[in-house]
Amino acid sequence: MDVRRGRHVVHALHAHLVFVTKCRRDVLPELAIHDLRGIFAKVCRDFEAELVACSGEDDHVHLLV
Repeated sequence: MDVRRGRHVVHALHAHLVFVTKCRRDVLPELAIHDLRGIFAKVCRDFEAELVACSGEDDHVHLLV
């Protein structure tokens, strides 16, 4: 586990994000979720974060950042 240390602080921050489709419609096939995983990983790298886990179903995607 990556624990960040500062002069007076020690912390490890995780965020659980859930993205849902409009009106919870089933529009995300497995291939789309796979493509989104790569996009989310790139965005996390741009913000100097780590994408720990990414999964989802037809109407939502879970991210652990």
